[in-house]
Amino acid sequence: MIKIAFSDKFLYELPEGHRFPIRKYELIKDQLLYENIINEDQLFDPGIAEKEILLAHDKKYFEKVKSLELSRSEIRTLGIPIHEKSVGRALNSIAGTVHSAISSKKLGAGINIGGGYHHAFADHGEGFCIFNDLAVAARYLIKNKLAANILILDLDVHQGNGTANILANDKEVFTFSMHGQKNYPIRKEKSNLDIMLPDLTRDREYLKILKDSLDTVFKEFIPDFILYQAGVDILESDKLGRLAISLNGCRLRDDFVLKIAKEHKIPISITLGGGYSPAIKDVVDAHVNTIRMAMENFG
Repeated sequence: MIKIAFSDKFLYELPEGHRFPIRKYELIKDQLLYENIINEDQLFDPGIAEKEILLAHDKKYFEKVKSLELSRSEIRTLGIPIHEKSVGRALNSIAGTVHSAISSKKLGAGINIGGGYHHAFADHGEGFCIFNDLAVAARYLIKNKLAANILILDLDVHQGNGTANILANDKEVFTFSMHGQKNYPIRKEKSNLDIMLPDLTRDREYLKILKDSLDTVFKEFIPDFILYQAGVDILESDKLGRLAISLNGCRLRDDFVLKIAKEHKIPISITLGGGYSPAIKDVVDAHVNTIRMAMENFG
């Protein structure tokens, strides 16, 4: 039975109209239970991670965040406020991704209701991301000999620029980002493979590009672990997305990725990533579909 990391201890309110809907995490958990996709016994609170942070982040930056001493400029680049709860949330997300990755080694898949904070660099945060849980988890797995060749499969609409930068010299990790060509960040980093999509890309084209790209990846790099950033800001309704993927197209994407992992017997750990549709229901439904597909394939 798949284990799912979730904690409501560090949820906090953002100003009305803020583009990052942090309340989505609790709504996702509630909807999963309401639809009987998961049960309460699958949920666990991963606590917070601190010593693991230094696997991917500079000590000076970590200490500045912990002591709430970021400058106005750094907070503006980050895009979210820095206070005890936002920092606690970031540390909880790191723990969630690390523990979900560990559990997926035994169960085939693991899920963090959160995570996917791929814009955080070693020495600064940006794009709503304080710490990079994907980079931390990848290095944790390698350091503890839980994996030897990790594929970070980032299908958020925005490039995983922080992940690419942090892991640029890690030969054991292959970073693959498929994202909107004209979307944030303006200045892209170099992943091992970047697929840039034109505005208004639709389901059929998107799924074909994804399949062809993964075929290419698997010819070059044979992973024994997948960290999957399953952002749903690819939806046509997303106000930050610029693509035109339907809710069903997003579901088919997740089902395809999970089936590949299952077919190749590769443990997969899922983080939810972004989602900024004006109607919170659209965001929640898409994220719930991701977890529904995981349960259907591995549950």
